[in-house]
Order: sequence, then C-alpha cells, then structure tokens
Amino acid sequence: MPQIPSAPAVLPPADRLPGWDAAWSRLVEIRSAADPEGTVRTLHVADTGPVLASLGVEIAGTVVAVHGNPTWSYLWRSLMEATVRRARQGQPAWRVVAPDQLDMGFSERLAHPRLPRPDDLGAPGGTYRTLGARIDDLDALVQALGLTDLARTGHPLITLGHDWGGVVSLGWAGRHRDVVSGVATLNTAVHQPPEAAIPAPLQAALAGPLLPGSTVTTDAFLAVTTSLANPSLPDDVRAAYHLPYEGANRRGGIGGFVADIPVDEEHASHAALAAVSDGVSALGAAGTPALILWGAEDPVFLDRYLDDLRERLPQARVHRYEEAGHLLVDDRDLTLPILAWAQLLHTGLLEDPASGLPGPDPRAALAGPEPGVALLWDHLRDWGAPDSAYRDYTALVDMAGADTGRSILGGSRRPVAVSWGELQEMVSAIASGLWAAGMRPGDRVAMLVPPGRDLSAALYAVLRVGGVAVVADQGLGISGMTRAMKSARPRWVIGKTPGLTLARAQSWPGTRLSVAPLGAGQRALLGVEGSLYEMVDRHRDAEAGDARDAAGAVLPEPETSADAAILFTSGSTGPAKGVVYTHERLGRLVALVRDTLEVRPGSSLLAAFAPFALLGPALGAASVSPEMDVTKPATLTATALADAAIAGQSTVLFASPAALENIVATAGKLNREQRRALGQVRLALSAGAPVHPNLLRQVGALLPNARVHTPYGMTEGLLLTDVDGETVQDLRRAADEGVCVGTAVPTVTLGIAPLLEDGTADDVVLDAQTGHGVLGEIVVTAPHLKERYDALWYTDHQSKRDGLWFQDGRVWHRTADIGHFDAEGRLWIEGRLQHVLTLPEGPIGPGGPEKVVDALGPVKRSAVVGVGPRGTQAVVVVVEAAVPATRPARRAGHHRDGRPHQGLAPTSVASAVRSALEPLPVAAVLVADQIPTDIRHNSKIDRPRVARWAERVLAGGKVGSL
Repeated sequence: MPQIPSAPAVLPPADRLPGWDAAWSRLVEIRSAADPEGTVRTLHVADTGPVLASLGVEIAGTVVAVHGNPTWSYLWRSLMEATVRRARQGQPAWRVVAPDQLDMGFSERLAHPRLPRPDDLGAPGGTYRTLGARIDDLDALVQALGLTDLARTGHPLITLGHDWGGVVSLGWAGRHRDVVSGVATLNTAVHQPPEAAIPAPLQAALAGPLLPGSTVTTDAFLAVTTSLANPSLPDDVRAAYHLPYEGANRRGGIGGFVADIPVDEEHASHAALAAVSDGVSALGAAGTPALILWGAEDPVFLDRYLDDLRERLPQARVHRYEEAGHLLVDDRDLTLPILAWAQLLHTGLLEDPASGLPGPDPRAALAGPEPGVALLWDHLRDWGAPDSAYRDYTALVDMAGADTGRSILGGSRRPVAVSWGELQEMVSAIASGLWAAGMRPGDRVAMLVPPGRDLSAALYAVLRVGGVAVVADQGLGISGMTRAMKSARPRWVIGKTPGLTLARAQSWPGTRLSVAPLGAGQRALLGVEGSLYEMVDRHRDAEAGDARDAAGAVLPEPETSADAAILFTSGSTGPAKGVVYTHERLGRLVALVRDTLEVRPGSSLLAAFAPFALLGPALGAASVSPEMDVTKPATLTATALADAAIAGQSTVLFASPAALENIVATAGKLNREQRRALGQVRLALSAGAPVHPNLLRQVGALLPNARVHTPYGMTEGLLLTDVDGETVQDLRRAADEGVCVGTAVPTVTLGIAPLLEDGTADDVVLDAQTGHGVLGEIVVTAPHLKERYDALWYTDHQSKRDGLWFQDGRVWHRTADIGHFDAEGRLWIEGRLQHVLTLPEGPIGPGGPEKVVDALGPVKRSAVVGVGPRGTQAVVVVVEAAVPATRPARRAGHHRDGRPHQGLAPTSVASAVRSALEPLPVAAVLVADQIPTDIRHNSKIDRPRVARWAERVLAGGKVGSL
C-alpha cells in the first residue's frame, strides 16, 4: 500500500470558507507534459469567468493567479470578490483564474510510495511534482481553458503568483512571452545565490529527517505559515487555509513542495529554477509590464530576493509594504493596486505620469528646458574656484565643532568657520575619492552624519559623483531608520561612529565609510572600508578645480533628470515614506527659495532646520548650524541661536515652530550682545506645522527688524505657499477655520478636491475662485515637486489619481492635507485627510476647532478627534493643559504645577471648551499630560494615537499614558 494514497479532486465545502463563493469553483481536466501521454489529471480551479458571463459584462482581461506552499486558491478570494463586485458596479471586469496545484488544495492527490526527501525529487519513478512539472501543469490548464488562443487575439493575459506560485507563474510567463501582457508577483524568489544562506525557517523544514515530520505527518509547516499574518488571521480564515490538508494523507504536496526547493546546483530542480530566472530576465529585457508587491517583514522571502527581481525587471512598478509579512494578500488589501495596474496596462496608460514612474513627465514638456535651473554645486564650484573673489568668504559655520576624532573640515575648535574655497576643495577631493572607491552614478548612499560641516561636504561630494543621497531623521528611532534603510537599499553608508554602529548592529546594506579615520580594531568591528578624511588626504593635492578620476579627467556631471536624493517623511502618519528628488527638481527648488524668500547669494542663513542648512551652499548663502539636538527641535535655546547669529553674522533664520517656542521661552537669558545679534536678522521663516499668532508676535518682539514668514510645504514639496506674520495677525479673528498659510508661491498652482460625506476626497479640482469656502483635500502642481515615492508605486499612483488633471496635462499631487480657500484666495489648513471627523452632519476638519480651543487660557495644545464608527462619529476634545502662571494651592486630582491629572477634564475646563465650540456637539473633553507630536517638528499632532487613547478612556479602560 502506498505511503500516501491518491485521491480525486473535489469541490470545496463553501459553507466552511468565509469570503468564498461556491459559484467560483469548478473541476478542470488537464493533460500535462509532465505526465505520460494520455494521462488525465483534475484540478480544482477558482474561476470568476462563469459569474461574469452570467452578468453579461464584457471581460477586460484575465488574471491567472497561482498560490504557493502551503496555501491554495483560497489565497485569492479577496481579488476574486473584488472583480465580481466591481463588475456589478459597472467597472471594468477582470476574470480571475486561480488553480489549486496538483497535490494541493482540493485538486487531485497523487499516490506517493514514500514520504518526501530532498534527495529523491526528480529521480526515476519519483511521484512528487517538481518545479518544471508544475510549470507544465499550469501550461496545460491555460491551454485547456483556451486562454492561450484567446491571448493571441489581443485579450490581455496577466500572470500573478505568490511564494513558490510566483516562481511557477513567472516560469510560465518566461516560456510564453509572446502571449503574456504583464506579470505580477508577491513575495517570491527566482534565484538563490550560492553564497546566500537559505532563510532559517526553510532550513529547519529542509533538514533531512525533519522534512516529513514538519510538513506531512504533522501540520507544523502549515501552522507556522498561517501564523505569519500581520494582523493575525481570524480563526475561521485560518481554519479555511487548513481545510484541504486535514490528515497526513492530504499533506504530501506540502512536503513535496518544500523538498523541491533547489538548495544547491545538485538539486533536481536547480536547472528549472535557472531557466525561470533567465526567463524573467528576458521579460525584463523585452519591457514586459511588471508589478511587484512585497511584504517587508517576510522571514522567508527577504529583501535580497526583491533586489534580484528588480534587477531582472527594471520596468516593474514596486510597492513595498513596510509592516506586512509573508501572507501579504491577507495582511493588506491588494485588490486596488493589482486591478489599478491591470487596468492601466489594458488601457495603454501605464506609462502615463499619473500611473507612477517610469514614464514621461508632462511637467518637463510644459515648462520646457529651463537654462536657469542650476545643479546644486554650481555656486560652490564657482565661488570656491582658485580665481574666485569669493573664495575666502565664509561658506559654513558649525557651532558644535568636531565631536570626536578628526573632522574632514578642520579640528575640534568651536565654532568652526569654513570658506568657500576650503569647502570646494574638500568636496572635490571627497568626490574623487568616492569615485576611486567605486561609487558610480545612481548608487544610493545613506548619510548617517549629523547636520553640520561634515554632512555638507559629504552630501555635495555624493551629489557631484552622481550618487543618490538617502537622508532619514535620527528621530525616526532605530526601528524607523532600519525600515527606511532597508527600503532604500543603499550601496554605500557614510557615517560617524554612532551611525556606523547602528548600521552594523541592524545589518543595514551597503559598503561602510567613516568620516574620520578609525583604528584597525574599530574598522573591523564596524565593517568600515575607508574614511572620507583619508580620501581628502589622498586627493586634495590633485589638480585644482573639479572632481576627477584616476586618469585626471573631470568626472561627468549627472543628468538633470537623474535621481539625486531620497528624503524620508517624518513618519507622523505611518511608516516614513522615501521621497525621490531629481537634480532638476532640487535645482528648481533652490531657484524658488532664492527668488521667493529672497535668500540671495551672500546672505547668511541661520538654519535650525537641517534640510535648509544643506541648501545653503546651493543658494550661495553662508550656512550657520546652531548647537542643538537636531532630532528634537525644541532643544534650541535663545542663547544658542544668538551665539550662532553672532558667529555667522546671520540675516536669515529658518526654524520649526517647536524651536521658536523654546527660543521665546528662554529669551530671558540673552545678554545685550546676543540681543543685538538677533536684531540683525532681516527675515525669519518657520514651517512644518501651523504657527500660532501669539508665537509669531513673540518672535517679532525678539527679532524686531525681521520680516516673519510662515511658508507651507512638505517633504514632497518643500515650499508651496507663503504668508507674512502681519497678515496672520490681521486674520486672528477671521471666521475661517484653521490656520492661514497664504497664497501659492510662483510656479505653484493650488486646488481643492472637495470632501465627500464619507470623508474621502472627490476627483474634481476647484480653484481659489470656484472652491471658495469648500472644505477639501489640498492638491498642488509645481515643477519642483517630488519625482515619486520610492518603492511605493500604488501610494504614488494614488497621489496622482485619475481625474486630477489640468486641460494642459499637468498632474496634481494629492497632499493629504485638508483646508479651504478664503474670499481673498488665501489657503487655510484644517488638518490631515486621514484625521477628518465624519459626523452625521457631514465631515469636518480638526484644525478649526483646535484653533479655537488653543486660544483658551488653560490650554497649551489640543487635539480634536472622532470616536466611533465613521459617519456617526462623536467629537472628543483632548487638551494638554498649560501650567498656570501662578502656582495654585495643591488640589486633589491635580499635579504639583497646577495642571489636572489625565482623564476626564475638570468641569471648568470642559465647560469652557464646549462653550467655545458651540454649536459643534462635543461628546467629551479629556485632559492628557502631553499630546504626542511628530519627531521632526515636535508640532504635528498624532491624532490617531490620541483617538485610540480617548476611546479607551471613554470605554472605562485604564487611563495610562498616551
């Protein structure tokens, strides 16, 4: 009697499968080339085709979706349901065909004389399916359903796979490039480098005698796989995945699949896997449209497999889901990105800019070549030239001095002043050294250097070589920075000892270079291969002028359309996103800042906000970095700011609102000389979060000769609008909700996409005239906006969604901020799209009510959030109480400083809030010790976190910390 008996294919019991429609199931007979001629096998196939036919809809195309091990076609239930639902709504109908592979799901079970072992796969008389045989099986099914012939008539045919189903589907597509319209895959691997270890979970399953025990005689492998979902699968869904594999007689295919993993060149399926990888490369060379969706927390299919797929399919749209894992299709709703990509492919719009890059950029065609757009190092090269009259003028002033060891731009004196000539010399020497070390255009370079002179020199050298600077805030924390670096996949890491230690400890990718030279032991410990100081020492005596290669030739300049930098968002609304800028877009930004904010060459920029400190050399302005913790803007004191102003003779200040608050709070410690230095400031800029009018008035008193401006922007567009402090003061009692950020700066066009009843934004765009007073999502078009989001194709696509177009072809960027235009065409910000409250009366933004509450005497900061189901949410106001000017007598329920304890607000506070917000129905007023804010500006409120806390408190849960 066989160890594992055969069993026929059967239809699954739909009543035990949540989310499954019995009408999808059918049994299909195939004749596979893997079997002796005349052999008939039967597969269970989930197919939405018959349901779509019964609806009488025209089918746009077919997606053949292949599951991996140990799942089955149930994996694709959400995609099948979505296609049918959308067809019923009159949207394009896509047929989904999802087979259960042989020995898997509810397809036919083959007889196996013994339990699977890695060394007998593919051996004569072997009965377990190998990779090549599974591709043959898929080919037989596609032919049996007539899909190959249909594709030759122009019917779009797309393959989709997950896990080892991805290998099977891509292998079939590689064999049939003439009929495949596009390929899509979730986490999978088509190549296993000999030097790379098999991931630990698979090593355990492949260990000789453990293989049958973990995969067949027990359900351990299956149980571990279904436990990898994030969030965890509901019990009934997990049971549905296990349903076809009840008993060892039903799990032979699971063990056979694991045994078929080609661990080395001796494995029977190694040649088949090599053929698959070659076929994928051929698909890439042919430009076949491709989509890769990836769960970044997958313990089996690691990022190195994603890197390999991206190299083979350079045209692929890639979306990397940071906090999702192996069961990606259960972790996240993938129906929207898959069907959006499929429809763009079908309609021929996949190369249009609204679909995400690559593709033509209509803004370039609109504006045409602009000779005035300079590369970031043009000023530096011209002013630092040997014959420049500005060579000895100050370019940088670093108040912190060197931290430890030697610096590439001087010793440990404080402050350190660097001339344009010194900076140009160092940048050219470092660039020459980086080129000699092997850095080339397009290489991504993680910059783990604190803001200051060392970062400026290193950054401009990387840009000069053509590298792509990857910049993430230290304030993201270890986990946030690790996610950012693993997403960006830098080839180089430049850092000081703390950053390099973190990179080594977290196994970040990239060749490591230190700023200062390290001892042999420390270099070995940190895995460092060189230092920038040594590069300067080696190349500074080369021919004066620009960076050069080993032959003495000037390095080629990167194309203006090439990527220049990846800047990560603050992560205040989820995992930080990488925002890609090209050299051209950064050049346009510099020109905009120069012309709009009048930061002219020769100015002295006192930059308490790191990104603008790095723009200083590009603007031709001397950049002064005050002594502060850059991850905590609120640590900047008035004395530190004044000392920096003295050292740099500064005329322009840029600081976040949180920094300004602490500057004002510590102004009492300033001496006469320091106050006089601050009186020399002519322009003060603050952005990143709304600036309260009271704070603007206090800043104006501290900087009596400065024009105060509060421009509006974001990582995706660093400058969009501008408004002066006088206007903000004049509008203090205006009836408009939110905070006024002024009007669009030159080259920027703003619009409003009105909010619908459910709190989402419409696809209609209203300008300042037609959209007067309408609450909606703010959309913008400008030539200096981001190029794209990095490895977030669908997020990028959503930010340029269909319908948001000017007649001349410009693309709108959805900012996810909400607000309105006033009667004068000024823009008012009222919060974030994801923070909209959806009341029975309609949607409202939190910014308006918060402005009213913040104006109350006992309130330092407030957060207005919605609690309850969307559409019927209740308004909850959470206040962070201000410390009383005079400390009252100690009272029960209050801190020593007079602030009330966390929880329900005292009656006096609650009454004041409700009265101020009438007629808005306030369900509850709570007090928090501290309202959480973002790490970059210490100003943007984390409203989802506040809402979760409020809901817990109101439900009677433990108050705890927020």
